[in-house]
Amino acid sequence: MTKKQTTRRQFIKKGAKLGIAIPLIGSGLLGCNFNEEKKKEVKDASSKKLSILILGGTSFLGPHQIAYALERGHSVTTFTRGKTLPTVHQDLFKNVTQLIGDRNNDLSALEEGTWDVVIDNSGRDVEWTKNSAELLKDRTNMYVFTSSTGVYYPYLGDNIKEDTEVLLEEPETIEDEDMKLEYWYGVMKANSELAAINAYGKDRTIVVRPTYMFGPADKTNRFIHWPLRLSKGGEVLVPGKPNDPVQYIDVRDVAEFMIRLIEEKRSGAFNAVGPKNTQDMYNFVTEASKAFTVEHTFVKIDDYEFLKANEAPYLVPWIMPEGNNYGSARANSDKAIAAGLIYRDLKASIKETYDWWHSNSVPEDMRQKFEGDSKNVFNREAELIAAWKKHHS
Repeated sequence: MTKKQTTRRQFIKKGAKLGIAIPLIGSGLLGCNFNEEKKKEVKDASSKKLSILILGGTSFLGPHQIAYALERGHSVTTFTRGKTLPTVHQDLFKNVTQLIGDRNNDLSALEEGTWDVVIDNSGRDVEWTKNSAELLKDRTNMYVFTSSTGVYYPYLGDNIKEDTEVLLEEPETIEDEDMKLEYWYGVMKANSELAAINAYGKDRTIVVRPTYMFGPADKTNRFIHWPLRLSKGGEVLVPGKPNDPVQYIDVRDVAEFMIRLIEEKRSGAFNAVGPKNTQDMYNFVTEASKAFTVEHTFVKIDDYEFLKANEAPYLVPWIMPEGNNYGSARANSDKAIAAGLIYRDLKASIKETYDWWHSNSVPEDMRQKFEGDSKNVFNREAELIAAWKKHHS
C-alpha cells in the first residue's frame, strides 16, 4: 500500500477528527423564507436560467445550493452514489434530476448531457476532479470547484489572500499523524484546483475556498458545541487569549455566494471567509450567546499549556494560533466581499443551527454521537473549569 493510499484511508477513518482540523449537509423549519429584499434579489437575478450539475449535492453544502438555485429559477442535476440522504430541504429533491454513479470508478451517467455549469462539491481526490473536468469540459461552460482555506496549510502568515502561494507537494517526512492529514488535505485540494483550471482554463473556472462552515445539515459535529452549550447558560468555558482571532461562515452564505458567482459569470479564486469584520474568540462567544435568553458567566482560559494538557487545543471556531496554525483564522475576505459575499447575523445562524439539531431531520444516533461523547469538551466542561480554578487558586 502506498503512502498516499494509507493517508487517504486515515482521512476516511478519522473523518470526525479531520472535521476539526480542516475547514470544509425539507423541513418547514429550514425552508427558504425570503423577505421583500430577497424577493427583489431573485427578480433581479440573471434572466438566463441556468442548468446546474452538482457533483455531490446531498450532504452539507449541496442542499443549500439546491434550495437557493431552485428559488432563483435554475434547474439542478446531482451526481452521487445514492447513499447519503439530505437532512435539510428533503422536499426539494423531487425537483432535482438525480444521476447515480461513483467518481472513483463509474462516470457513465455523465457521459451524455449538457449543462451550463458544474459545481464540484465532492472533490476529495485529484484524479476525481481531473477525470470529471476532462469528461465535461466540452459539454459545460464553467467549472466551480469547492476547495478550502486548507490549501494555505501550513498557515504561517497574516492576511492570507487568494494569491498566497499554496503547497502542491507533501513534505517527505512528517511524524505527527494529524499533521499528515492536514498536509494531505491541503495539497489534494490545491492540486484539484489546478486540475479544474487545466481542463477549463482560468476564464471558465471558479474556485471557492471556505473556512470552517457551520449551520443546518453540518454532520461534522465540530461547531455544534456552541449552539448547544450557549442554550444552557451558566458557566461557559471560553478558550484562548484576548486577541486570538476566529473565522467561520454559515454554510448558506457560501452556498448562495457560489450561485451568484455563477450567475454573474465570474472566474478566479475567492476566500469564502467570515465574519465580515475581524473578531476574537471572546467577542464571538459574547455575540453568539445573545441567540438565547439565558444568563451566562464566561470562564476564560487563556493558558495554552493548560488547554493542551487537558486535551482542549481547539474548540472550533477557535484553533490555537501557534505553529502551523498561526494563520488559520487570518484569511483575507476582501475579494469575496467585493464580489458579493454577504453574511447572516451570527445570532440567527446559531439559533437556526440549534433548531435544526433538535428537529426530526437529525437522527437520534447522530445527536447521541456528540452529546453522549464523554471525551469532548461539551461533557468535560465542568471538570475543566474546576481544574482551571484549582490551578489558579
